[in-house]
Amino acid sequence: MSCFLYLSIFPEDDKISRKRLVRRWCAEGYSRELWDKSAEEIANNYFFELIDRSMILPTQNSTYSSRGADSCQIHDIMREIAILKSKEENLVLRLEGGRRLHNHDTVRHLSITNSRVDRETDVGELEISVDMSRIRSLTVFGELRPFFISDKMKLLRVLDLEDTEGVRNHHIKQTGELLHLRYLSLRGCEYIAYLPDSLGNLRQLETLDVRGTHIDRLPKTIINLRKLNYLRASVDENTYEGIAEELPELIRNRLCISTVALLGLCLFCSASVIVKFDTGINTRDICSLFCCGILPSIAMRLQGNGVVAPRGLRRLTALHTLGVVDISWQPSILQDIKRLIQLRKLEITGVNKKNSKKFLSALAALSRLESLSLISKGKPGLWGCLDAEEMFSTTKDLKSLKLHGNLVELPKWIGRLNNLVKLKLSKSRLKDHDAAIQVLGKLRNLTILCLPRKSFHSLEGGELNFSEGSFKSLVVLELDFSRSKCVKFQQGAFHNLELLELSGYIEEVETKFSGLEFLPRIKEVQLHGYFYDVYEQAARRLKEDLLAQHSENPKKPILKTSGCF
Repeated sequence: MSCFLYLSIFPEDDKISRKRLVRRWCAEGYSRELWDKSAEEIANNYFFELIDRSMILPTQNSTYSSRGADSCQIHDIMREIAILKSKEENLVLRLEGGRRLHNHDTVRHLSITNSRVDRETDVGELEISVDMSRIRSLTVFGELRPFFISDKMKLLRVLDLEDTEGVRNHHIKQTGELLHLRYLSLRGCEYIAYLPDSLGNLRQLETLDVRGTHIDRLPKTIINLRKLNYLRASVDENTYEGIAEELPELIRNRLCISTVALLGLCLFCSASVIVKFDTGINTRDICSLFCCGILPSIAMRLQGNGVVAPRGLRRLTALHTLGVVDISWQPSILQDIKRLIQLRKLEITGVNKKNSKKFLSALAALSRLESLSLISKGKPGLWGCLDAEEMFSTTKDLKSLKLHGNLVELPKWIGRLNNLVKLKLSKSRLKDHDAAIQVLGKLRNLTILCLPRKSFHSLEGGELNFSEGSFKSLVVLELDFSRSKCVKFQQGAFHNLELLELSGYIEEVETKFSGLEFLPRIKEVQLHGYFYDVYEQAARRLKEDLLAQHSENPKKPILKTSGCF
């Protein structure tokens, strides 16, 4: 019941991430390790049990998850029940802008939504109405006000500021004093450039998520967090991708050196010269963002979108999820990663020919690994880094594999990954697309296949042919059709395909699709098309052709369009 009432924390119609919810449940103590099952496995079972009982609804894009649901929503009626019951038990206090507060001395969970409210009024109301010393979780949807995080929250277990506006570096300095904190999320707080050294005081911390920030380097004190099992940090991988591919290596190296010199500008930022602007941003925020975040991140994004991890990471023996770690700047970190034998999911950037042997050696020690993501931008990328035959013995149990960067040729060992459920090949630039599709089509457990833009070197005037009997288990296919002349789905292929996501640029080469009427279980086709006005007629013909094939399919699938349509 507590797991269900906990959902009243989230705003109406909000899509709630399964992983986010599960990790929060674990942090709250709603799920504990039993016998051979981890707390996270048990919490996942709770999630799917709520779906089976129709207490929560899986979202439409749930097909993307091999588990069946990546996120959920709660029906309006069920949400009202959860709100009413949680209010009766003083479990959740929901503070929305403009609402008056009443006395809630023993409330455990504080949820603040649409928080563009008057500072003086609300800080007074909070202090009078809520006993902050009893708060176990704080979740903010909207804009952060500094007084939301009180030094009286000594027993706080969950601090969730995911996608919260207005979060600055100085706002999170006091988090090191929240000694009972188990879950900390700053995901999507784009103005955060570094984590305080006091983070090392959080000895109970289990989850740390700082994706979507400008954090490039983890503090050395992070190695004190011995209970940490989930660590995610990265910047949007597309942010500096164009720069990385265009600049020659020599210029990139010089830019890195220049960036280090520019960091000296931080010496001129002192508390005595802080100026606050009308937007709420002050000179301290600007200095720390540029000198500690943007400038070094520009240099580092030329190699990848990960963070530099400190030496001694091997002490975090409880880690089961780690990423994205940049090994191009500090290859010695691989010796630490090699000791993290509990890892289930690993994301690495900066793989190249110089460090590929050390990387393969570290990978061989991770016998429990189920998910692997490798990123290598620019040229030569991953070309020649993954050809070693021992890659198969170290990856044969993988369920998820994501490769971002030049491959040129599909590594032979991929064709033998019979446990693989999800595969994504991004910017792979494979030359022989026919051979690659034949290999992938034989993977018996492959359920999700993503082939976005530049997966193949060139399809101009070429054909993509999915032959009979291939991709028998595939449920979701994401495919970029740019510059391909024809995409053929032969009868007998994709026996279980439910979702087909097509994307591409419509230009001189008009793409023809055939065989959509042969897909026996197709439910939905999504078309993301981009074109200039001169190609509007071609785009219209493509859409009409897809609609015609849909009408001939007995399942009558839905066609959804986006982009320029």
